[in-house]
Amino acid sequence: MPVKFSEEFKRDAVALVLTQGMSQKQVCADMGISKSALQAWVRNAELAGRGIAPAASGDMAGQREQAKMLKRIRELEMENEILRKAAAYLSQANLRIGSASPK
Repeated sequence: MPVKFSEEFKRDAVALVLTQGMSQKQVCADMGISKSALQAWVRNAELAGRGIAPAASGDMAGQREQAKMLKRIRELEMENEILRKAAAYLSQANLRIGSASPK
């Protein structure tokens, strides 16, 4: 029979992974939960944080689609961060070139 965990317990486990930076493996060992359960809780928390309702537990196609969405969101965020850093670097390089006075 599957064990039922309270919502508070789930939130604490997810917080250890997402905000404290602990590995899922360590959280599972410390709290005595399965890796698959923790993965599902973390995925659902990431989806909820982005305003996406998690798929039903039996809806494998929906879960796959949501996993693809999360992966794409992460890729876009990384691309955005790279572009932001490149723009900052190029603007600083432009300022240095423009501030040099010709003699």
